Amino acid sequence: MLSACVSSQIEEFRHDADTRPIEAIQEFESVVVLTRRTHTAQETEKSFTECVSKKLQSGKDPFRITKQAKFVDLMFPYFEPRLAPNHPYELPALLAKPGVLERINDIGVRYVIWIDGSTETLDQGGTMTCAFGAAGGGCLGITWREKESSYEASIWDLKRQQVAGIISADAKGTSYMPALVIPIPLIARTAKVACNGLAQQIHAFLTEGA
Repeated sequence: MLSACVSSQIEEFRHDADTRPIEAIQEFESVVVLTRRTHTAQETEKSFTECVSKKLQSGKDPFRITKQAKFVDLMFPYFEPRLAPNHPYELPALLAKPGVLERINDIGVRYVIWIDGSTETLDQGGTMTCAFGAAGGGCLGITWREKESSYEASIWDLKRQQVAGIISADAKGTSYMPALVIPIPLIARTAKVACNGLAQQIHAFLTEGA
C-alpha cells in the first residue's frame, strides 16, 4: 500500500568554551523563541517558530514562554530586524546598553532561541489526467513531491552572555497524490516532524543540563 513517509535526524552541539556545566532552566525563568529574519526568500516561516514555542509550552514539564511579538515590543528597538544581534559575541555590547539588562530581567527571559531554516521542494513528478462529462468524471494517475525541512536552533544564554548550544533538525519525506477516480493526498509533513524533534531536543537540553 502506498503511503507518505518521513525520515528525520537531530544533532546537538554544546558550547565548550565555558567549562561550567549548562544550568537547567529554573521555574521562574522563561524562554523566547525568535525567527531569524533575513531579506532572502528562504526566511524562516513564522508558523515553524510558533510550532516550536507551542511544543515547549505544552507536555511534561512545560516551559514558561515569552511570546516573540511581546518580547520584541518590550525590547524595542534592540530586537528589530535591522538591530537584532546576529552573533553571540554581540551580546555583551547589547546587554551593556543602558536599561537593556534591566528590561530582560523584568521580563524574566533566560534563554533566547533563534530559529533559522526552511522547508524546500527537492523534486517532483508524475502525471494525472482528469475528465468530466454529463455522466460524471474522475482522475487517473499519480503525482509525487519530495520535500526537506532543515532547521537550526541557536540557544543563547543571556545570563552567561554566550551561546549555550546549537541543535539542528532535518526531515525529508515524499508526498503522493494517487487517483483512481478521486485524488487521495498522502502528505509527508516534514516541517511538523522537524518541529517535534527540535522542540524535544531543546527541552532535554535545557532541563537536563550537562
